[in-house]
Amino acid sequence: MLALYVHWPFCRAKCPYCDFNSHVRSWIEQERWRRALLAELDHWIGRLGPRRLVSIFFGGGTPSLMEPETVAALIDRAVAAWPAAADLEVTLEANPTSVEAGRFRGYRTAGVNRVSIGVQALDEAALRFLGREHGVAEALDAVDLATAVFPRVSLDLIYARPGQTAAQWEAELARALATGTGHLSLYQLTIEPGTRFFAEARAGRLVLPDEDAQAELFERTQERCAAAGLPAYEISNHARPGEESRHNLVYWRYGEYLGIGPGAHGRLSIEGGRRATRNLRAPERWLAAVETEGRGLEAEEPVTPREQAIEALIMGLRLVEGVPLARLEALAQAPWREVVDEAARLRASAAGLLEEAPDRLVATAAGRQRLDGVLRALLR
Repeated sequence: MLALYVHWPFCRAKCPYCDFNSHVRSWIEQERWRRALLAELDHWIGRLGPRRLVSIFFGGGTPSLMEPETVAALIDRAVAAWPAAADLEVTLEANPTSVEAGRFRGYRTAGVNRVSIGVQALDEAALRFLGREHGVAEALDAVDLATAVFPRVSLDLIYARPGQTAAQWEAELARALATGTGHLSLYQLTIEPGTRFFAEARAGRLVLPDEDAQAELFERTQERCAAAGLPAYEISNHARPGEESRHNLVYWRYGEYLGIGPGAHGRLSIEGGRRATRNLRAPERWLAAVETEGRGLEAEEPVTPREQAIEALIMGLRLVEGVPLARLEALAQAPWREVVDEAARLRASAAGLLEEAPDRLVATAAGRQRLDGVLRALLR
């Protein structure tokens, strides 16, 4: 099984919290980028050989700035090369501005059947703080349009913002749940190096809620979403049963995925082993490389069995379902205790951070909230 990720690196503006590989350009040569993305896809089609395609994800950046013709061309090329699953999921990330929302029908015709909308807040002041170009009404209008056009819709929201109270967050969350979408991605605000927020935090102009306040917001998020029929299936993701992101589940279950476009990553089974791929990040460098060499690869490295098991553990403990121990052993080619510190596991279980499960490692809600610490303890 194979998941395909397509990275579109362009945005209309750079958000102050964003450390993704996104770039603002006054003009984009759409046809040239279409040819380059297709060329890189063709390179990997030739190299990978037969695969079963289970998902395609257009991420960014702002993929809703892509021409629908580019989206259609990439979908058509991928499904022509690799037999697609009957329930192939094709997701496109979108911003809820009126110009981009107007393209929704074109994307649906192209083959997109799931859209993820970067609402980020349902509060006018918060949207200005986050550097978003849309208002609340425009965001809700875009959600209504998306719901009318696409079979599946997801919303992104950012909480645990400076000064945000539990009551304020619950009001926003209730408004998001009232849209009736089947999936919510709810992220606590983090301060990432290289962002404008990072500089403001270092200068003392931006202060996040303390750990206790963040914990309360996280717990209320879990409770409210579960009560509304969208329980958590991953740290930050909530869905009605059957509405989970199949593409992201490939990552979290440590499946095989190909990334094309600037800065895209992949984990691929080729040449008898697992290999990690990483593309050039700068859009112009990637474009020049593809036009001369047919690919924009910066690095391709083997992943050892132990590294595979560790990566699978790091990703899998994000999930409510956890990680099967047999999966860790198969990847590590060794007993799972060669990867996981058994004493640390027992301590984490006693502290209520890991469940007592005979055949898998499963983090509790409290453990998922403190996952970095749990992983540091488990991994030798």
